[in-house]
Amino acid sequence: MKKIVMIAVAALMATTANAQFEKGTWSLQPYAGGVISSVSNVEPLSIGSGQNLEKKMTVGCIFGGEAEYQFTEKFSAAAGVNYTTQGCAWEDVEYWDGPVRVKIKDQNDILGYVKIPIVANYYIFKGFAVKAGVQLGFLVTSKFFARGEAEMDVFDEGVMRDVNIYGTVDMKDLYQKFDFSIPVGVSYQFKVPIVIDVRYQIGLTRLNKETIPGVKNCKNSVFTLTVGYKFGL
Repeated sequence: MKKIVMIAVAALMATTANAQFEKGTWSLQPYAGGVISSVSNVEPLSIGSGQNLEKKMTVGCIFGGEAEYQFTEKFSAAAGVNYTTQGCAWEDVEYWDGPVRVKIKDQNDILGYVKIPIVANYYIFKGFAVKAGVQLGFLVTSKFFARGEAEMDVFDEGVMRDVNIYGTVDMKDLYQKFDFSIPVGVSYQFKVPIVIDVRYQIGLTRLNKETIPGVKNCKNSVFTLTVGYKFGL
């Protein structure tokens, strides 16, 4: 009985994997994964203490799905929708503001987008594809988050205490609502059929609404790594 079940499962897996590459077939792939992103053309951030903070990459998430149509064994096209969190981060800082010592860390500009990718896939060999296309992005959330500590005399008793500081500021009005990018990448489909997909999104539109000191014409720069499950329709 055990052997029969294993043979049946193996046959089903093989049929599903092969079906994705037949001419004229549709497939659907839900996926989720991680994001590493930053923003280009942003100078070090100047703060009141006279220090300049360097920009860093930040980590986010992505989840969504794509539908794919196989025109030939080698060529297909896919379109989908996903939600992505991205942005940039700033290095930690410590400074004195009069008698108060301040530490600030985990500073992040977090941008949330709904994106519509449309990509062409070329299968170099079975399961492995290179891809490129266009992507429309719509900003739905934008927040600046930071947390830190301040050593101060809270009750004016001459005793210094550590006070935790954290907060979120809505920054949506500072950014463009629409983002256009070029996604390029590679993917590999296992026989399961699990798909590993790596893409770099080249931002082409200006992110900021207005030019401010240190921020001229910044654009999104995004890497994504997703794992999906692909099945025939």
